Amino acid sequence: MNVDKNETTPVADAESRSYSAPALEKGLDILEALCRSEHPMSQKDIANLLGRSVGEIYRMMACLVNRNYVTLVDETNYGITTKLFELAHVNPPTHRLLFEATPVMQRLASELDQSCHLTVYGQGKQVVLSKVDTPSGMGFAVRAGAELDVLISASGRVLLAFQDDETRKLRIEESLQRRPEQADPQIDSILDQIRVAGFESIPSVQVRGLWAVSFPVLDTQGRAIAALTVPYAERLDQTQRKSIPEVTEALGSAARNLSRRVGGMVSAGAMESPERDAPSRRAARNGGR
Repeated sequence: MNVDKNETTPVADAESRSYSAPALEKGLDILEALCRSEHPMSQKDIANLLGRSVGEIYRMMACLVNRNYVTLVDETNYGITTKLFELAHVNPPTHRLLFEATPVMQRLASELDQSCHLTVYGQGKQVVLSKVDTPSGMGFAVRAGAELDVLISASGRVLLAFQDDETRKLRIEESLQRRPEQADPQIDSILDQIRVAGFESIPSVQVRGLWAVSFPVLDTQGRAIAALTVPYAERLDQTQRKSIPEVTEALGSAARNLSRRVGGMVSAGAMESPERDAPSRRAARNGGR
């Protein structure tokens, strides 16, 4: 009897999700507990924090000490070593982001025949980490390394919207120090709307006729580590060119894919219809690249 492969996929996925590795999970729990602690901890302290017995974590502790992830600070207390820090910097987050983004962006630009770029926040501005030009050679693009404004741009607002309140406030203040003329009393309301929707889609106030669509690339906490943006330029000689809703759908899929590839989460709002942008909401906004 032939079995439809598609019919077995959900079962396999469910089995994969339900599979666990208790020993590995205990080791990771110990590492996370020590990383979050501001001071060394005894095995008893760690066990109590994790809701386990000392006997349950004893072998895990011995293994972590042997592998130099954890060290015995004094006779009874353990602390984290620098090994996790060193491993993290073997493959820096920016390098990983660029590595994973390149094929995603190339595929997106080819599909849409539009350029796209990836930006990150830094001290009141955005920096373009990477960009892919329009495959047909005619369109709008920004250069890699360019510095862009934050408060008036689709990508900048996305980078602000998907942050905790304290980080958002700090970044708004930094952006205003750099561009005080861009102050907007409605900015918090605008950012809240973007967070609910999952993306931003607005006309540019810098380039006439340009429309910007931007989605966040998220980390494990749902915070934007980057913004993936398409500056939509209409071609008068191409009547079959992708529409803004079609661009939004493709860009959202690409951003979610990139979030997954870098180990982040997917925004629930980003899965909503790309046509959620009401004309009244569009008219109320000013925006840019």
